[in-house]
Amino acid sequence: MARKKRQKRGYPVALLIGIEDNQITIWKIFSQIAKFDKVFPFEGFKKDSKANYNFFETLIDAIRPSLKEGIKSVIISTPSKTKYADVLISHIKLHHSWLNHGNSKVSFSQIIGSTSTKEKVGSLIKNNEFQKLISETAIRETDNLISILDRSLASSNSQNQILFSFEEIRKLFFDNQKNDFKPEYILLTDIYLKDCKYKNQLNRILQIAKNQKVKTRVILNQLPAGKRLTQLGGLVCLIKTN
Repeated sequence: MARKKRQKRGYPVALLIGIEDNQITIWKIFSQIAKFDKVFPFEGFKKDSKANYNFFETLIDAIRPSLKEGIKSVIISTPSKTKYADVLISHIKLHHSWLNHGNSKVSFSQIIGSTSTKEKVGSLIKNNEFQKLISETAIRETDNLISILDRSLASSNSQNQILFSFEEIRKLFFDNQKNDFKPEYILLTDIYLKDCKYKNQLNRILQIAKNQKVKTRVILNQLPAGKRLTQLGGLVCLIKTN
């Protein structure tokens, strides 16, 4: 029997959190597919504010690993005429300021729809409104990342450095010797990812980076942030000295 061909995921684009009357479902949205992540039972919000707080904290803990990997766009899907998304975003603003400012800033947006099945998610992400949200959040997210990059370029702080060449970045991740550098971000354009002549080595670098919890983002070449990154060669790695 022929082996089933593995479907390509592409690069991560966003998290989709679907809040419905009986469950909350989390999906990872990649450039080519949507992948189921987690599901929680949900019976609406309680009168007990402590119970609501604990539930929201469980939800934040569930998406935290993806955010630490570098995903900075979260889309919250809910049924019409509900306040689920508003209440969740209010909780985040009140109790998780780290998601609203600085290098860890995340862009949250809302849409009406269902995510209870893969078919419904597939229909939702093809929706023009969803695609518009993805584009808008991508612009906000990547502009923030480029601001981080430009601040590092302008900084006289010797602890912050940027690697621009593939060979330097390859050595940083492939050499087993301990060094004084800690990679924080890898930024690359989708065109660089597609056309890199060292594709196998690049994929290995990205896998090592993921294992080391280094934030990695692929930026669309046609976005202003992508054009800025292209000016720098299409691939950069932000590092800090220990």
